[in-house]
Amino acid sequence: MEWVDEFLEGRRREGLLRELRPALRHLPGRILYEEREFINFSSNDYLGLARHPLLIESAKKAAEFGTSSSASRLLGGDLELHHLLEEEVARFKSKEKALLFSTGYQANVGVISALVGREDAVFSDELNHASIIDGVILSRAARFIFRHNDV
Repeated sequence: MEWVDEFLEGRRREGLLRELRPALRHLPGRILYEEREFINFSSNDYLGLARHPLLIESAKKAAEFGTSSSASRLLGGDLELHHLLEEEVARFKSKEKALLFSTGYQANVGVISALVGREDAVFSDELNHASIIDGVILSRAARFIFRHNDV
């Protein structure tokens, strides 16, 4: 499709074409690109645990259960390991139960669409994360979007 090629070439000329740039290595709070080290302000590793030796060892041990549950939990991918982890998290948080999601996106989409329905209204900041917006859309609640921090 010629128009796509033209669009992409225009973005490239304007310096607006985003490209994946593989890092040589992720370091605590830093990232290495093309032999140059940078401070990493884009990480979600807020606590610096992504390279913690104890967590790496625990991940290796968890891999003994396999690299995937091979299905959703409801359809046969539910392992005793999941329940043990949720019980431990609930205990740690002094709560009756805990439910784990594999990503923040899944947590927001799953929880919002489960708690809010057609008869509800959601007031949402225009700069909310896409996962919050998608959760609200899936809930089918009435949506009211307000300017950032201006309820």
